[in-house]
Amino acid sequence: MIELILMPLAAFVIGLAMVLMMRRIGARLQRRVGPPLLQPLWDIIKLHGKETQTSHGLIHELGIVMAIGGFVAAVTLMPLPGMNGLAEQGGLIALVYMMMIPSLGLALGVGQCANPNGSIGISRALTAMLAYDIPMVIVVFGVAFFYGSTSLVQIIDAQQAGGFATWGIAEMPLLAFAGLFAMQAMLGKQPFEIYVAPAEIATGPMVEMGGKFLGGLFIMQCFQLYAAGALYTLLFLGGGENWLTFLIKVFAVVAIPMSIAFLFPRYRTEDVVRLVWKWPAMIGLLGIAFLMY
Repeated sequence: MIELILMPLAAFVIGLAMVLMMRRIGARLQRRVGPPLLQPLWDIIKLHGKETQTSHGLIHELGIVMAIGGFVAAVTLMPLPGMNGLAEQGGLIALVYMMMIPSLGLALGVGQCANPNGSIGISRALTAMLAYDIPMVIVVFGVAFFYGSTSLVQIIDAQQAGGFATWGIAEMPLLAFAGLFAMQAMLGKQPFEIYVAPAEIATGPMVEMGGKFLGGLFIMQCFQLYAAGALYTLLFLGGGENWLTFLIKVFAVVAIPMSIAFLFPRYRTEDVVRLVWKWPAMIGLLGIAFLMY
């Protein structure tokens, strides 16, 4: 029970630091100073302190709960140094399902709104989810096939048995590359920012999110960044022998797509589907073929 409380708390704190890193990377690339150290936390507190007026009903609030709760449940399935949580009971298949819930929850909440920009944004978000989920499932299947298990605990133990030579990125480089590509699409940042698209649909789903609802989305973003970075670290970088190595790996994994994100313009929806189904899916299938051979 203590682990089930500490693991989401650690994920939230690490996610806050990742949001700060993301903003500072963007600021440096755009020749700006960037926000102060505690700015992400102040933003969440400020938004939850505002009076929120909405007439969308209970489903609108339930959608935010699902969006955050999906990631909270997912992080309890990801082993941390000294804490396994529910990783022994739930494997990669359950984790993949859990990471789909936030998008569905967001669609449920915004679906109660009459704003067309929100509906367009949700349709784009679900299309993007369909796009990146296919290569992600291919990657997960390849990793499970190679290690003969869907248990993250066993996968991490196998990677840590022989140092870097037994890490997933060394033994399955094609799958590791495909996973990194799919992870960037999963984060929804440039050039995959199709469901926000401020210049086209006025931030899409966020157009009907104010006050505590927008604060909830900020919290969801913290968990999202952590979950994506931690999952890639557990699958391909040997997990974390201790907290120091784990944090270094997780932050490095998230910093790579964040650095790329601010250098490219946004793709169109059809371009995202075509690109993600073409390259990471094809590379992932080639990686599985090499493993089987």
